[in-house]
Amino acid sequence: MVGPDSEEEGAVRRMSALFKIGSQINIPLITIFLRKGYGLGAQALAGGSFHQPVYSAAWPTGEFGAMGLEGAIKLGFKKELDEIKDGKKKEELFNKLVDQLYEKGKAIEAAAHLEIDAVIDPTETRSVILKAAR
Repeated sequence: MVGPDSEEEGAVRRMSALFKIGSQINIPLITIFLRKGYGLGAQALAGGSFHQPVYSAAWPTGEFGAMGLEGAIKLGFKKELDEIKDGKKKEELFNKLVDQLYEKGKAIEAAAHLEIDAVIDPTETRSVILKAAR
């Protein structure tokens, strides 16, 4: 999570520990994203970078972004959303922005922009991992 409460609880310090541990991995790393791959947490669990694993893929349900989509919109478009006084119109804009960000964060988009190697059929996960390990 992001925000003052998360910062007070030392989230950055704990996340940094994941990067340190990930940087010491000395075996081939294969990363499969099942659902959400957001921010530094996703990168830490992928060895510090989406380019670190020998192979990285996602199921079609994979989502990628710098942070959770709703939080990104609330923070990134706070001024624009706060300017709208009509609750219904504010919600419509919020949902439109979330939908746009979701489209950009789909696994197929991440694969198209070389952030991951492929989007795979979930039923093929075991064979994909075995093939990547070879």
